[in-house]
Amino acid sequence: MTPAEGPRPDTEVVFDPATYVEGVPFGALARLRRDTPVAWVPEVPVLGWPEGPGFWLVLRHTDVESVLTKPKLFSSSLGATQIRDPATPQALGYVQRMMLNMDPPEHSRLRRLLSRSFTPRAVAQLEDRIRGHARAVCERAFTKPRGECDFAKDVAADLPLLTLADVLGVPEQDRWLLFDWSNRVIGYQDPDYATSAEFDPAAGTPMAAEALAQRPVPDSSGRMPDPRTREGMPDLYAYAHLLAEQKRRHPGDDVMSILLAQADEGGGQVSAAEFENMFWLFAVAGNETLRNGLPGACIALLEHPDAQDRLRAEPALMGAAADEMLRWWTPVMTFRRTATAECDLGGQRIRAGDKVVVSFTSANRDEAVFADPDRFDIGRHPNPHLVFGHGPHFCLGAHLARTQLRALFEEVLARTSSLTYAGPPSYLRSNFQRGVKRLPVAWTA
Repeated sequence: MTPAEGPRPDTEVVFDPATYVEGVPFGALARLRRDTPVAWVPEVPVLGWPEGPGFWLVLRHTDVESVLTKPKLFSSSLGATQIRDPATPQALGYVQRMMLNMDPPEHSRLRRLLSRSFTPRAVAQLEDRIRGHARAVCERAFTKPRGECDFAKDVAADLPLLTLADVLGVPEQDRWLLFDWSNRVIGYQDPDYATSAEFDPAAGTPMAAEALAQRPVPDSSGRMPDPRTREGMPDLYAYAHLLAEQKRRHPGDDVMSILLAQADEGGGQVSAAEFENMFWLFAVAGNETLRNGLPGACIALLEHPDAQDRLRAEPALMGAAADEMLRWWTPVMTFRRTATAECDLGGQRIRAGDKVVVSFTSANRDEAVFADPDRFDIGRHPNPHLVFGHGPHFCLGAHLARTQLRALFEEVLARTSSLTYAGPPSYLRSNFQRGVKRLPVAWTA
C-alpha cells in the first residue's frame, strides 16, 4: 500500500477474498458491528470478477437471527444464497432448484421428505460408522511414538468423505470424487482448488468412469467453467443420475435410498432432478463445511494447549468443547438473502431487491451475546452460536457434524500427549468458506 492510497475501508477488507489468505479480519468486523451493524458493502472488482451492485452486511447476532427467521421478507430464492449474483437468468433458474435456494412451501416439502429419511435407525448406524471411521483414520495417522502430518489432508479430509459416502450410499472407492467436487465449488476463488483432481479413475466404479467422461477442462486462460452452474459440474450430475437409477433398482439402508422411496402428502416422490440437486448439496455443502471445521477445531487446540490438556483429563467436556470449536472457527462465514419488500433492519432502511448478507463470523463474536467473545472457552455455556444457521434452513446435518467432530477429537486426544504446529497453516482464498488448505502438525503419542 502506498502512502497516497491510504488504508482500505473495512467494508472492502471484509469483502475481498484475498484478505482471508492471511486470516479473518476480526478487527474490521468488530468495528463495523459497533459503528454500522448493518453496513453497505460495495462489490468492488476482485479476482477478475466485475463490479457488482453491492449489498447490506448484517453483523449483529440478533439481526442475523431476525433475517434468517423471515423467509417471506428475506428470500433465499429470489437471488439465491451466494453474495455474487448468478451470471445469467438461466444460471439463477438452475440454482433456484436446490433446496438451499428455496423458500417455503417448496423448501418445506423437500425438507420434510429429507428429515423423515434420517430415521433413528439410519442415524444410529451412521453414528456407529462415524466412530469406526474416526478410529481407522487416527490409527493410520498416529502410528509412531511421534511424527508430523498435514492434519487438513491426512486426518480431517477423510472423515467427512467417509460419512458422506455412507449417507449418500456412494461406493467407498468413489469417495474422492466428493473431495474434488467440493474443492471445485467452494474453491472457485482459489487457483489451487478450482481444478482439483485427486480422484484416481482407475480405482473407481464404472459409474465414476462414465461420469468422469463429462468432466470439464480449463479453457485457454486456465479457467474452469463456473462450478455453481449445471454446465460447470456435468460429471457430478451424471454420477448423481446413475446413482439414483441404481438405488431405485437396488435400494440400500442409506439415507438417500430411504429418501427415494418416500412419498409426500400428495403421493409424489423425489424427482430425478430433485435428487441430483440434493446430491450436489450434500456432496459439496456436507463435505466442505466439516472439512474446514475439523482443521479449524484443531487450530483452536493448537493455539490453546491448556484446552488440549483439560480435554485429555476431562473427556466428558468434549460435547461443549465441540460447539465452542465450531463457534470459534465458524467454517461458513456468510450467506445471502434478497429483500422482497422495503423494510427496516438494525436501524437501516432496506429497499425491495437489495441483497442482504448475514455474517455468521461476526454474529458468533458478538459481545452482546458472548462474554469475552474472542476467548476460546471449552466450558462456554450457554453457546447460542449460528454455525448451522437458524430458522427454516437450519442445517439438517448439524447432529452428524457434531458427532464427527467429537468422535475425531476424542480419538486424536486419546492417542497424543501433545499437538503442536509443525509449520504455518495455509488458508483458502474465499470470503465464503473459512478454509484450511494445509495444516502441518507435530504430535507425541
